[in-house]
Amino acid sequence: MKENQNKINRRNFLKTMGAGLTAGFASAKAIAGPDAEKKPQKPKYTQVPTRKLGKTGVKVSCLCLGGDLSFIDKQIVLRKALESGVTYWDTAYNYGGGNAELGMGKYLSKNPKAREKLFIVSKAAIFWGPITAEKVENRLQTSLKRMNTKYVDLYYAFHGLSNPERLTDEIKQWAKSAKKRNLIRFFGFSTHKNMARCLTAAAKLDWIDAITTLYNFRVMQDASMQAAIETCHKAGIGLTAMKAFSRGVRRLQPVETEQDKKLLGHFQKRGFTEGQAKIKVVLQDKRFSSVCVGMQNMSLLTTNIDAVLNKTKLSQADIEVFREYARATCSGYCAGCAYICDSALPDTPFISDIMRYLMYYNSYGEQAKARELFAQIPGSVRNRLLSMDYSLAETRCPQHLPIGLLVAEAVSKLA
Repeated sequence: MKENQNKINRRNFLKTMGAGLTAGFASAKAIAGPDAEKKPQKPKYTQVPTRKLGKTGVKVSCLCLGGDLSFIDKQIVLRKALESGVTYWDTAYNYGGGNAELGMGKYLSKNPKAREKLFIVSKAAIFWGPITAEKVENRLQTSLKRMNTKYVDLYYAFHGLSNPERLTDEIKQWAKSAKKRNLIRFFGFSTHKNMARCLTAAAKLDWIDAITTLYNFRVMQDASMQAAIETCHKAGIGLTAMKAFSRGVRRLQPVETEQDKKLLGHFQKRGFTEGQAKIKVVLQDKRFSSVCVGMQNMSLLTTNIDAVLNKTKLSQADIEVFREYARATCSGYCAGCAYICDSALPDTPFISDIMRYLMYYNSYGEQAKARELFAQIPGSVRNRLLSMDYSLAETRCPQHLPIGLLVAEAVSKLA
């Protein structure tokens, strides 16, 4: 009998203690609030480092996802980029025929909370004719609808600005209005033609927040470009580098010459690929907040992420290898100094554009895009390309490009 009573008493005691502990936990949870059990979750993957984007004060990932492709069927690339901290996404009205923005919109419609983590830049991409506030407004509204977002973090009315005179007061007032209406947070432009002139002019304007410019191991050898970058940096303009891989106008295969083999072999011994080294050499310039790279698939995305996570710094010897390679192969690369060839051929101000389109065709494998862009050159100019004398332009070209031969190649491939 006593044993039974002891069992019953022990059972009651445990019940009482259990109830008391449950009540205590419930009380503690009530005091701490409904979020007491929520702890910050550690990212699944190591995060890409961030840097401040000039005077904006905003931190962006030092690797920017270049979006000149259709993301509609590449949602996994967007997801993996975000998971790895690549939160700076670059797109434009015309990228992928509009499917780049539509693909981002598809992702954001399924993952609406992701928007607050992203820094998105888009561009009006008006290449021909005057750039008016009305045109820019219409393109921005279209982009916002495509991407399922109420605002763009950074907007470029000018994509590929080559003449700073186009930075008019009309566009300045539009940018102020768009900011006031919370349609954009910051404003700027991209440039891959006459870059030094555009950067220098922008540094004098208080309404340019950020610029994406062509910049790579070749361009960094140019003293005027270095001076322009320094001027922008001191003015607080956020800088992003694009076309870091510096592909040539005639090169389709990754390794063609002895110089190519030497470059590739050197960096393989250092433990990273040639492409990774090209990203690293740009990011070692702390004046740049990020480097924008096209990443069409998971393999490229992973390789580029590894490049910025790798803490190994390039040595002075590595930088000298790049310098030697740039000197040895300059005749296959157009550096975008269009004002030089334009001055030699005032009736044909499209030579640097043609060089870029040929690069898209030969080095990027983007044949359809190259033909589409070439077709936008006025017919009156295209019809006389094969009959012109390019000798003066070739004499003045700092890169010593065989312009006549390259134009003939472009006509045969792109016309």
